[in-house]
Amino acid sequence: MSFWIVTGLSALLSVAVLVVALLRGRAGQQPAAAYDLQVYRDQLKEVDRDLARKVIEEADAERLRNEISRRILAADAAMKADQAQDGKLGRIGWLLGAALSVVVIGGSFGLYRQLGAPGYGDLGLQMRIAMANEAYRSRPSQEVAETRLPPVPSLETVPQEHRDLVQQLRDTVAERPDDLQGHILLAQEEARLGRYRDAYEAQEIVLRLKGAEATGDDFAMMATMMTLAAGEYVSPEAEIFLQEAVARDPENPLARYHIGLMMLQTGRPDQAFVMWERLLRESPPHAPWSNAIRPHIEDVAIRAGVQYTLPEAAPAPPALRGPTEDDVDAMQDMAPEDQMEMIRGMVAGLSDRLAAEGGSPEEWAQLINALGVLGDREQAQVIFDEARLVFAGNPAAIGTVTSAAQRAGLIE
Repeated sequence: MSFWIVTGLSALLSVAVLVVALLRGRAGQQPAAAYDLQVYRDQLKEVDRDLARKVIEEADAERLRNEISRRILAADAAMKADQAQDGKLGRIGWLLGAALSVVVIGGSFGLYRQLGAPGYGDLGLQMRIAMANEAYRSRPSQEVAETRLPPVPSLETVPQEHRDLVQQLRDTVAERPDDLQGHILLAQEEARLGRYRDAYEAQEIVLRLKGAEATGDDFAMMATMMTLAAGEYVSPEAEIFLQEAVARDPENPLARYHIGLMMLQTGRPDQAFVMWERLLRESPPHAPWSNAIRPHIEDVAIRAGVQYTLPEAAPAPPALRGPTEDDVDAMQDMAPEDQMEMIRGMVAGLSDRLAAEGGSPEEWAQLINALGVLGDREQAQVIFDEARLVFAGNPAAIGTVTSAAQRAGLIE
């Protein structure tokens, strides 16, 4: 508050000086007609003195008085006109002063909001880094962050079919605590319903069951669920899983996104910008983390003191498409093995496009279904695992691709 008081008073003082200088204008300077009046009055006195000394005659004195009086009247009229003009200029000066006040004060605060950092003290770089380090060390735990959020709605509020599925999965893993696939599916279903604490508790069992075979994606998924459970806050506990994720996969995009988010939350927008900008360049334009970064990265760049313009987003992937009528007509005249080869070509084309450009959950589900129909379960599993990574944090999308995986026989 003291900063705004000081800057406000400074701005008012600066404007006051400018306005006073503007309003004074020619203050202290008499108009030319006033000097003329003084001269003519002195001339009248001189005529009277000359007449008294008998230097001029009475008739000449009278003629001179008339001439000088005429000039006095003319000078007086000119002075009144100057005074009227000064009055107009005075009113214009007040208007200009008011406009100047608005421009200087309003423009200064607007410029500060654009280029400055409201809420930050006027601190040196080392002090700012020290404060960021302290914020990093003293940030709340996962448990504290979760308690600050509204309670999660009861499972009774969930639609019946979803409630039955989750309850069935819970019963299954209770009977078979070492069922890895059951815990994976339970974690996904809990996340899809927005029950992120239950989701990461199930994911924690997944990590335990996988042991040394747990991947960077598995740890990144765990950290994502914890972050969502804490209201998009990266806790110290979630950071541990992020570090494990990048230790196994240094380029893991989901882990890199959340580490950048953590840097931003602890007062290091400079580090967050570097991480997010590189991730945005290297990721498909419509990846979930790209969609999360794009609305905020220009603001992060300003806070980091970096000149940055967000590149224009690439067009959205083409809409979901099946075989055209021409494709169907062509397939009718083919031998069965040729038909299968054409279908495999379509599937490969869809797979290549999703890998290069990304796509909607329905397109990923279509690819998983198609691979299941072709009997390529191994590749279908690879695509399903990749889809879970791409749509991490998007429960609806995870549900779509999981349903496709069930239809493809990847999940019992």
